[in-house]
Amino acid sequence: MQKMKQNEPLQLALEALRKHLPGQAEIKMVKPVPGPGLRTDYLLRIRMQGKEIRFYAEVKANVTKADKLLAMMRKGEFDYPLLLVTKYINTQLADELKQNGIGFIDTAGNVYINQPPLYVFVKGNKPDVVKVPPPTRTFKPAGLKIIYAFLCNPGMENKTYRDIAAGTGVALGTVDWIMKELKELKFLLDMEGRGLRLIQQEKLLQRWITAYPEQLRPRLTLGRFRGENGWWRQKAFDPLKAQWGGEVAAARLTRYLHPQIITIYTTPPQLNPLLAENRLRKDPNGDVEVLERFWKPAEHFGREDLVHPILVYADLLATGNERNIETARIIYEEHIVRPIRED
Repeated sequence: MQKMKQNEPLQLALEALRKHLPGQAEIKMVKPVPGPGLRTDYLLRIRMQGKEIRFYAEVKANVTKADKLLAMMRKGEFDYPLLLVTKYINTQLADELKQNGIGFIDTAGNVYINQPPLYVFVKGNKPDVVKVPPPTRTFKPAGLKIIYAFLCNPGMENKTYRDIAAGTGVALGTVDWIMKELKELKFLLDMEGRGLRLIQQEKLLQRWITAYPEQLRPRLTLGRFRGENGWWRQKAFDPLKAQWGGEVAAARLTRYLHPQIITIYTTPPQLNPLLAENRLRKDPNGDVEVLERFWKPAEHFGREDLVHPILVYADLLATGNERNIETARIIYEEHIVRPIRED
């Protein structure tokens, strides 16, 4: 039964797509053969005019800004184009996806495919009913803090709920709810007397990356500032007081990016000393963003004063700026994906 539920949006979207295809066109849907780096739901084959067009289809309950950025990042990852499949794509998002060369189909009949000889672009169709998934606490701010701690600290899921609450700053009762939901969502596996195991970590990370810029990051802003030109280039922080995130951390990890936005994570008590020491003045249009640290200072990954690569990766995607996507891909492949694939 669960398998049918997972297939339902794709089946409905394909039915809607058929209305835009020539009568003799054939569509086949198969599960792709697993391979290194291959993380898609289905392989679609559309045969028309004597030619077979292939897509890797990725099914999403809803497509968010972060999903668009991830799709842009993964465009060159596969042998065939990536096609987003979802329940509904609104007019604005349809235009954005088309502008960035990202194909999509939805259950309302909206579609963008540009693979000769097939070109279809339809937008503005309204769904009969848009079913919004019931809200869960897992991908709200408190749940995101817990997931981040689990991804960065293997084995933390087996600590007591009280220790998890103390380590994440999340209320004890909320920890109980989040742990139950992570089990229901199949991200926590009960090992029958041998503790819990965090599984499907790559999928969990992508869910976290999608929710972080919308649910948690906006709540962390401590202010925008501006300093003297290049003040940050040789600057090192005491990692217990502040850490570099975003483009500065990415540049130091990869030597690939020239930062335009300077991102710093600190705590409210450390904010004024940080500003005074570095001669940062308040400026709503400044290039320095200071965010509140939502994890314990000890939770860094051993690279001096840089935040964990998972957060660097999320920061790059949250900018909405295409110039950061290639750097995000490098960080993902070199610093993130290997350990989480070993679950």
